[in-house]
Amino acid sequence: MSLYADTSFLVSLYIPDTHSAKAARAMAESELPVVLTSLGELELTNAMELRVFRKELTRFQVKQSLAMFHRDITSGVYFLKPLASTVFDRALQLVRRRTARLGTRTLDVLHVASALDLHARTFYTFDRRQTGLAKAVGLRVLP
Repeated sequence: MSLYADTSFLVSLYIPDTHSAKAARAMAESELPVVLTSLGELELTNAMELRVFRKELTRFQVKQSLAMFHRDITSGVYFLKPLASTVFDRALQLVRRRTARLGTRTLDVLHVASALDLHARTFYTFDRRQTGLAKAVGLRVLP
């Protein structure tokens, strides 16, 4: 697999926000499938549920958005992989080498480690600190 998408990118695809147009363009130009891990699915679902809690989305909107996401998995837009145990070792190495300089959070490090573990070359994110980490380890970052 050569393309990995983090949660900030996925949220922008399924919930309209300031990055949605960029995310849609990037997907239109992407070579599919985009690889995801179970971490991405978990974090996307949680992000949507948090928006219900904050009264930013309705339960119906979340249900529709998650249904679209799962249809995209079924149709081959995404290739969903389980989170490998080796990701944690790689993430710990990244934390030791990069977090003090870049200020990355644990879940961001896990996404970058997952991309590396899955041999991705390109990383889709809208997160500034995660962008720094992904670039530092040699990933091409878009959009």
